[in-house]
Amino acid sequence: MLDEKVKNVFVIGLDEANLPTLRQVPGARSLRFHQLLTIEELQIGEVHLPTLIEKARGALDAFDGSVDAIVGYWDFPVSTLVPILSEHYGTRSTSLESVVKCEHKYWSRLEQQKVTDRHPRFGRVDLKAEPPRPPENVRFPMWIKPALSYSSELAFGVRDEQEFRTAVAEIREGITRIGRPFEHILERIDLPPEMDGLGGRVCLSEEEMSGVQVAVEGYVHQGEVTVYGVLDSIDYPDSPCFLRHQYPSTLPPPVISELHDVTDRVMRRIGMDSATFSIEYFYDPRTRQISLLEINPRHSQSHAELFQYVDGVPNHHCMVSLALGDDPRMPHREGPYAMAAKWYYRWFTDGVVRRVPGPEDIARIEREIPGVRVDVVPEEGTRLSELPQQDSYSYELAHIFTGGANEEELREKYDHCVAALGLVFDEVPPE
Repeated sequence: MLDEKVKNVFVIGLDEANLPTLRQVPGARSLRFHQLLTIEELQIGEVHLPTLIEKARGALDAFDGSVDAIVGYWDFPVSTLVPILSEHYGTRSTSLESVVKCEHKYWSRLEQQKVTDRHPRFGRVDLKAEPPRPPENVRFPMWIKPALSYSSELAFGVRDEQEFRTAVAEIREGITRIGRPFEHILERIDLPPEMDGLGGRVCLSEEEMSGVQVAVEGYVHQGEVTVYGVLDSIDYPDSPCFLRHQYPSTLPPPVISELHDVTDRVMRRIGMDSATFSIEYFYDPRTRQISLLEINPRHSQSHAELFQYVDGVPNHHCMVSLALGDDPRMPHREGPYAMAAKWYYRWFTDGVVRRVPGPEDIARIEREIPGVRVDVVPEEGTRLSELPQQDSYSYELAHIFTGGANEEELREKYDHCVAALGLVFDEVPPE
């Protein structure tokens, strides 16, 4: 038998990259983290939700000990499996309906517009129409995306009718992979009249937002919405792809205050409780307007090291504490660095990876450059276009976390890491 004093936390899709930061949460010595389903089972190919639920329940039922918490920090299907399994095993979680109101981008927009006007014009796209047409009230340039996606998969920025039709063709081909399994989720909840008959394979367009992108992280505990961090998201020049997430945000205090206000109203409307969230916004310095991009019904595992560097505790703390019924409050500015960033080292053309640094090389880089952690994405011999979960415009080569006194130090550490990694690959001409 296992030690009854130890609490068992089952993490759906637990991966090696997040295990070190999970072990840094307060009280981790009395916690045991267990993987529940693998990343491959959850994210590769078309997901069959009933099979995943059956596998997860089989593992939990066979476990020789208490099931004290079931958590996850990935998008669908993980985000929906957490409340489904938590309800069955009597652990703490928000409701499945509140998660779906975030994950289903069209339903989420319908809910948002009931409490705020801080969102772009949007509308549904009929994927069966020939020729497909954008919604009447939505103007170019716009984004077209499935109602359910993650990592910007099948999301396209379009400037005219031709680009719109090209994007629709690609979405038609790929939407079933996520859309069909999501329909199993929709069958489990009571949908409002405006969602009748829509299902999971729905597409929407929304007008392009301008300005700087910012992420708001928080949680809802006993009905109270708490924002514990605001981060800036900086893109590569002339690209919609992230270069880095940087914490804390450098936006003016009045803007931060408005972000808190809109976040509070929207999350109360969504009805989430006992859970973390991450909301992405745009802020336009010219018009001083904010616009809500999307709501993620989980905290961002991408930001765990950033909070640890600056505040002294990774944001996994809130997720674990809420699931166990403990105090989820985060410390403030108790970490070793004033600023931190997660950098996305990307490549914008296809290629085959010929050389990847080994664990000893990465350990040496992290040892020689204080306040740095490196995760290399592809393995040797991988073709970049075959990597899973990539956006529509680039390929991720490495995630590089840096802590420092200012932006200049963050960038210097990043540049040194990129040079030290020595990634080598052969370019592949486009088909």
